[in-house]
This record gives sequence, structure tokens and C-alpha cells, in this order.
Amino acid sequence: MDKKRVLLLLILLTLVWFSCSTLSYAADTAPNHEGIVNLRILETTDLHADLVNYDYYQTKVDNRIGLIKTATLIHEARNEVKNSLLFDDGDHLKGNPLGEYLARIRGMHKGKTHPVYRAFNYLQYDAIAIGNHEFNYGLAFLKTALKGLKMPAINANVFSVKKNKPYFPPYVILKKKVVDQNDKQHELHIGVIALMPTQIMKWDKANLEGKVIARPMVETAKEFVPIMKAKGADIIIALAHTGISSDTYNPETENAVYYLTQIPEIDAILSGHSHSVFPGPVFIDLPNTNMETGQINRKPVVMAGAFGSRLGVIDLTLSNTEGKWKVVNSTSFTRPIADENGKSLVKTDKKLYKLIKTEHEETVDFIKKLGL
Repeated sequence: MDKKRVLLLLILLTLVWFSCSTLSYAADTAPNHEGIVNLRILETTDLHADLVNYDYYQTKVDNRIGLIKTATLIHEARNEVKNSLLFDDGDHLKGNPLGEYLARIRGMHKGKTHPVYRAFNYLQYDAIAIGNHEFNYGLAFLKTALKGLKMPAINANVFSVKKNKPYFPPYVILKKKVVDQNDKQHELHIGVIALMPTQIMKWDKANLEGKVIARPMVETAKEFVPIMKAKGADIIIALAHTGISSDTYNPETENAVYYLTQIPEIDAILSGHSHSVFPGPVFIDLPNTNMETGQINRKPVVMAGAFGSRLGVIDLTLSNTEGKWKVVNSTSFTRPIADENGKSLVKTDKKLYKLIKTEHEETVDFIKKLGL
């Protein structure tokens, strides 16, 4: 074999070796997406019975409000991802003439489903929080209304005086089938806890005194979160019907989200009550807050205004290491149903409108009869 042939053979062997080693290196260093799950969490809050894009006080259409508009955003947000959850953060039964008509004129009857809960059933919420205004019509009305609900209604810090235990289920652990970035299926155990301000004992004293007591939100969360973890919750979401403030905390603090973010085991917080928007300019000076990612103390938080005007969204990236799930990235934002001038940005969910049309029209007719 002459020198030229030997040299050519050596070059070919070198190229083959380099090619194989490069492929091997690429295989070793390629990102492994197994166990990486993208999970979208959706929030409505403080609907105050605004199911329809209609202002009963001025008897005209108002495209800045209404769950029949928010519903379209819900459908769109779900269709964009493989894994999602939907929650309501409370204050959904009272706040407009529809709510008043149903509670004080028509009443709740056995076997009938409140239109707000009919809407929730149709949209397939995963769980809802009890807000402070749910007590405004009394515990009997609330109990009757809740019978028509097809998902858990929870609250952890309102306790029965008689039984000395939570008046409602304090939390729920949802077993959710999710797929990772390689389309492999996993079962995720999602703990969900709900809280509300202790001020309900003043605001609804006539309805609640002697029947329930309200315990501080942060202390209650610290009590139940370890229990949820012990029962297998992979991640924990707080439905916090409370606003956002960094004012010094005390057990009677009304807006406690900032301090709930400091509880290590809570992974995401859906907030409400104060009708604000987070992330948003109102909170630009809040300490330890990232407006671009929607994080407070490095925890994802969202607040979707009120009356169905916005949909709250938290996108989580979860990683599974040795059987344990951990949030490795998050982004929070809201989507509006109308622009700043009140021009609608989304279509009406016609199926939902048909489901609640009867009560809406009854309310409009009642207002007309009163000559308002």
C-alpha cells in the first residue's frame, strides 16, 4: 500500500471517528424534555353577577363587562396550550340587579341552578373560591345555590362556630392528567386552597355572627399547606380573595397577597377582592415585584380586575426531578375583553348566553316594570 493510499485511509478513519463522536456528544447534550410540563392557570374574579355585557342601571349594552365575553377568552386561552386549569376567585353572586332579583325577588328553589353556577358548569371550572359577598344573602341562600355547582367550592379560613372546623371544604387536591413537552402523560396532583378577609365578621355581622368565625389568612394558609403537601400535593395554588399590599401585616390585614407569596410551599396565587389589575401600573412601586413576569417575591400572581373585564393567566413551567415537581419558570398577565374606549375585542359566547338568557331577560323586564 503506497503512502498516498495510507494517508487517504487515515483521513477517512479520522472523519468517521469525528462524525460518530459528534453525534454521540449531540445525543448526550440534547435537551431532555421528558418531565417538563407547561401548565396554564386561568382566573376570573369579582364577577359580581355580571354574566351579560349589559349595564342594568343604564339599561344598555356595555362591552367592558360580562362573562359571556370573558368566556371567549377562556376558550382561546385553553386552545393555545395542552394543559390548563380554570378557577374563579370569588364575589360572583352579588353586585348587580340580576343578583338582587334572583336572591330577593325570584329566590332560589330546590332543583334550580343559579345562572352564575350554570355558567361555571358550562365552562367547566376546576374549582371556585367563596368570596366575602357570597355571604350577603345569608348562609341558607348560599347553601342552596351551591347545590347546583358541579365543581368544588372552597374556603379555608371561615370556621363553623358549632363544629370548630372549616365551614366549607378548606382545600381540594385535583388529580390532573397532563402531557409533557414530549407528549408523555403524567398525573399531577394540584393542591388548591382558598382564603378571604376576616372583615366578613363586620361586613356581614347579621348573617354570620354566632354561626361562623374568620381566622387570619396567612396563619390559616401556613396551617393547611403542610397538610396538603403531606396528602400528596405536587404544587399548591392559592385562590386568594384578597388584594395586594406591602403594608405591615397583622392578623386583620385585608389585603394579604404580598405575605402569602412569602409562604415557600405556595407556588402560584390568584388574587382578587380589590378589583385591581396585576401585573399593572398600580403596583409599579411594590417591593420585590417584577412587572414583566408578573411575580411578587418571585411567586407568580395575577389579578383580573372585576366584572369579567379581564381574564387572568399564569403560565407555569414545571420540572420533574426524582419524582418531585417544581416550578422552574412562570409568567403572569391579563387579557381584556374590550379596549380603553369600550370597543369589544372578543365575540360573545352564544351558547353561554342561551344558558343564562332567561334570568337576564327576567331582570330587564322587572326593572322596566319598576320604571327605572
